[in-house]
Amino acid sequence: MTVEDKKLERPRTGRMLAGVCAAIAGYFGLDVTLVRVGYVLLTLFTAFSGVIAYFILVIVIPQEKNRYFK
Repeated sequence: MTVEDKKLERPRTGRMLAGVCAAIAGYFGLDVTLVRVGYVLLTLFTAFSGVIAYFILVIVIPQEKNRYFK
């Protein structure tokens, strides 16, 4: 995978809520479980400001295109 192939998109499969952690993990090549645990810890230790950041990222990161309908 080259730099041109990397896209920050929320996947349609393999996500828990809206796919933000899965998108970040896929983009940086990390394990999605580590990203989710890191997100939960950061949210707990920053007085739940991670919840606001999550909803902002849901709006900012586009969803993966549907491969059946264009």
